[in-house]
Amino acid sequence: MSQQNISVLTLTLIANGAVTAHRAMGFDGAQATSQGQKAMGASVSDADSGSGVAVVTNGTAIMETGAAVSIGDSLITDDQGRVIPASALGVGAGATPVTSTAANGAIFEGADLPDFVMADALQTASAAGKMIEVLLRR
Repeated sequence: MSQQNISVLTLTLIANGAVTAHRAMGFDGAQATSQGQKAMGASVSDADSGSGVAVVTNGTAIMETGAAVSIGDSLITDDQGRVIPASALGVGAGATPVTSTAANGAIFEGADLPDFVMADALQTASAAGKMIEVLLRR
């Protein structure tokens, strides 16, 4: 992989519960606890509830995997804050009728998708529990 200059932004949060290093962090200062949860970034170290924890919010971060991962996979959180490959977010042909928004109101309204893709894999992992570098999304 060619070396690139990517800036990394790290914020310090007050941990809202125990935090494990290299896990997804929610906007509330808590480690992610549900699959596909919207995440602000990746914890840099372990932290006790009420203590400061550094969170990488932009650029690259080291994260723990919850499953096997391939380079380029879009990643979401699992229920322990680890990263796992996102499932395809597709609708089968003919599965959903689409009609005019003028006739039926808005088809899509502003909201987050059911699974928030937080990063892209820059390295492979053969199984859960591996540390890989990821490129965080915004």
